[in-house]
Amino acid sequence: MRSVLLPALLALALATPATFQPSWAQTQSSDTKTSHALTLGDAPKYAAGFKQLDYVNADAPKGGELRLSTPSGFDSLNPFIPKGDSAPGLGMIYETLMAQTPDDDLSEYGLIAETVEVPGNLSWIVFNLRAEAKWADGKPIMAEDVAWSFEQIKTAGEPMLQLYYANVQKAEVLGPRKVKFHFSGPKNRELPQIMGQLPVLQKAQWEKRGFDKVTQDKWEGSGPYRIESVESNRSVVYARRDNWWAKDLPINKGRYNFDRIRYDVYRDQTVAREAFKSGQYDFRGENSGREWATFYDFPAVQQGLVKKEMVKHDRPGNMLGFIFNTRREKFQDVRVRRALMLAWDFEWVNKNLAHSAYYRPSSYFDNSEFAATGTPSPEELKLLEPLRSKLPKEVFGPAWQAPISDGSGQDRKNLREAAQLLKSAGWEIKDGKLVDAKGIVFTLEFLMQDPSYERMAAPWVQSLQRLGIQLNMRAIDSAQYIRLLRSFDYDVVYSGWGQSSSPGNEQRSYFSSAAADNPGGRNWPGIKDPAVDALIEAVVQAQSRADLIVATRALDRVLTWGHYIVPSFGLNADRIAYWDKFGKPERYPKNGVDFMAWWVDPAKVAKLNASKPQ
Repeated sequence: MRSVLLPALLALALATPATFQPSWAQTQSSDTKTSHALTLGDAPKYAAGFKQLDYVNADAPKGGELRLSTPSGFDSLNPFIPKGDSAPGLGMIYETLMAQTPDDDLSEYGLIAETVEVPGNLSWIVFNLRAEAKWADGKPIMAEDVAWSFEQIKTAGEPMLQLYYANVQKAEVLGPRKVKFHFSGPKNRELPQIMGQLPVLQKAQWEKRGFDKVTQDKWEGSGPYRIESVESNRSVVYARRDNWWAKDLPINKGRYNFDRIRYDVYRDQTVAREAFKSGQYDFRGENSGREWATFYDFPAVQQGLVKKEMVKHDRPGNMLGFIFNTRREKFQDVRVRRALMLAWDFEWVNKNLAHSAYYRPSSYFDNSEFAATGTPSPEELKLLEPLRSKLPKEVFGPAWQAPISDGSGQDRKNLREAAQLLKSAGWEIKDGKLVDAKGIVFTLEFLMQDPSYERMAAPWVQSLQRLGIQLNMRAIDSAQYIRLLRSFDYDVVYSGWGQSSSPGNEQRSYFSSAAADNPGGRNWPGIKDPAVDALIEAVVQAQSRADLIVATRALDRVLTWGHYIVPSFGLNADRIAYWDKFGKPERYPKNGVDFMAWWVDPAKVAKLNASKPQ
């Protein structure tokens, strides 16, 4: 389950394999419940009538400005369509029917919707909207707005969004503030919460402008902020709305405290770090272990004007690394992919380039109970055995582990194994170059939008040269990168997949056969594997937490033994640095930093201004 307000939104519907085909008619129930929340756990953390989130300061003062950076340019303020590059922060303009909290990611609580009604067979959901829910112009949010938003997003939105709602048959307006969504396909525990994530747009305003238009018009929604100013590819500024209808809801108390939030574009991260160092913006999340170890010792840090923290979290980790595009013939043999993986020396890179800041993940569901371990359990085998003819034999042995090198940067054992794998796949060395039976030379292009990735790939270049392979690196701007990514025009990219505490429908977008040809999906490697498809459906249709763990571990085994990615870095913490102008709650929620629960402290601002050189 993933948030639908993120730019990369998740796909939903695939044809369900015959092995997993329960029907609504077989599972019907008249047991309908009305609730303030939906959960995939045993119960929501917060009961009906709760007063606030328990980690926030409900009396946090409002005011001040937050200045942030973003690495990507933008030319559009419409985040819902596949055209243009949308600006950061647009999720603060719009609201969803329900919302997750940073300390309970298995549940959703009413936002625009006050209550929900769900039958025992999960064949539909009804949202009862709050009477006080209003647009920025003061007009009420109506069920007609919700139904219209759904139809527009499903038919004309991002391709991933269209797939995301494909198992939602229709939206039915039952009353001015009552809307019902009818579901099709197998019983799906996540589908009610997926509909809770639906962003709601004001029909009267969007109909005038056109849903499918790239625009820089400063449209307003019902959220806590409005767009104050925008300069394409340079900056966007949001202003807090004093008349925000939802500011006193328990889920929002103590949050969204900044009067203004500004994003400035810094395409080069070296420039971005220097801008932070000089006080051009206030808060930075650091993704480089090397820079974390070496950069943050400038005078302002030494004087306590800038704080740095490593915040541990309980979120499942991301699987990040160099991803092979198996749509290209040279990557279709798993032995080739495995050989290329062996040639990247994580131990050397981590020690020499990242100050030993990371571990190497061996699971797509790292740092969670969903990661495969040991040999398959009897419950996993019930899912895997019917697929045995479609799976490599290794799936039925110990869980895959990322290769380990001697850290020398030229591990002969790993390179010998890589050379043998390439030879067995039909490649051989001629005149120092690796060629196939047709004499075609094996070359690779690493496509990236962040030039800093060159450092990670440079040792790979040297190792691959010893195997007769030439790796070229190509850095391009974000607009061109997105275009090539959507058209699947690349050899290797550095990307990955984030996971939640309840894997589900998003796995279809990540790894399914249908998503492999969908330019809005995230199946970067182009996986088309009926066994993967079947296991994804087992994940989606899991009827209990225990079933979900079993199905996800089985899926993890198949994905890892497919060698679609060269895993890079794992880290179960957030590295943050910030100028000491903020107040913040006494503790962090379990999922890490909730920066929207911070606030500007006027006394700290005055002290900071007095300490800065004039």
